[in-house]
Amino acid sequence: MKKLVLLALLVACIPLTAHARNLDIYWIDVEGGAATLIVTPTGQSLLVDTGWAVPDDRDAKRIFRVAQKAGVKKIDYLVVTHYHGDHVGGVPALAKLIPIEHFLDHGDSVEAQHPRWGKDWEAYKAVVAGKRTILKPGDKLPLKDVDTLVVTADGHTLASPVKGAGGTNPYCEGAQRKPADKTENQRSVGLLLTYGKFKFLDLGDLTWDIEMDLACPVNKLGTVTLFQATHHGFTNDYSGAPAHVLALKPQLLIVNNDKMKGWHNAAWDTAAKIQGLEDIWQVHQAIGPNRDHNVKPEQIANLEGPPDEGRGLMASISPEGKITVTNERTGFSKSYTTR
Repeated sequence: MKKLVLLALLVACIPLTAHARNLDIYWIDVEGGAATLIVTPTGQSLLVDTGWAVPDDRDAKRIFRVAQKAGVKKIDYLVVTHYHGDHVGGVPALAKLIPIEHFLDHGDSVEAQHPRWGKDWEAYKAVVAGKRTILKPGDKLPLKDVDTLVVTADGHTLASPVKGAGGTNPYCEGAQRKPADKTENQRSVGLLLTYGKFKFLDLGDLTWDIEMDLACPVNKLGTVTLFQATHHGFTNDYSGAPAHVLALKPQLLIVNNDKMKGWHNAAWDTAAKIQGLEDIWQVHQAIGPNRDHNVKPEQIANLEGPPDEGRGLMASISPEGKITVTNERTGFSKSYTTR
């Protein structure tokens, strides 16, 4: 009888344990490119970008290593934000290491003839022929338990604000406007992922002109919990429009930078003005022109100097909204509560 009671208790606990699984987000070090792996509470996988094409398939191997660590056997959905080599270059090599079921992007490249980026576009096309889905603002990815909304694609933004957003943005008054960007950066697919109260925003390398379309005269996105800083930490003066960044009011910023690709001076100052910002984490310590713009070492996955072991960052979000960010290099973790 005792064995039967114990068995009944164990069976009863199984669905509770499965339901309590967290949402996990991994920022993989692809040396100044981007590769963000998202694993939903039900085990579905979404990979956003794939890093560079390099002779030793370094970035594809790093993504595969993290996928294995996360228990991911296949990539359910791969979103390529745009066709610059640091975002799409790893696709051919990765497709040989792990099955990829669905390829999602913004449509054809506007830089197909570019001497540097054209070859990455051609390589991507060869892999995904007949298997692509073109995204547009307002589309939703079919992920269970997690609402994943396309907010930008191919130079366009949402037609109307998301639920709870849409108020007049006070930061728009006197805000600087810039000419429309003509590169693939401007076409970046942007995703807003919602899990309970938690909201995660990834806009690829989106440019100032489209950021302003999201932010002014009304803030179409409202506020977010965790913001993957656009363009590797607003590394230049054509991303990171203050009217956009300040209106988002993120609790946390994750910067997937490289040692020579980090904060732009003005962006560092903008981040310091974000109301309610609790913390910033970086994939790399900046040692180039922006070496003075670094957070505490325990919140940096890769420090200056060899060997570069390609360490990353991870955020685990519980159903109740507890966020735990972990530095793979040291194992140091810090927790926050979603507001």
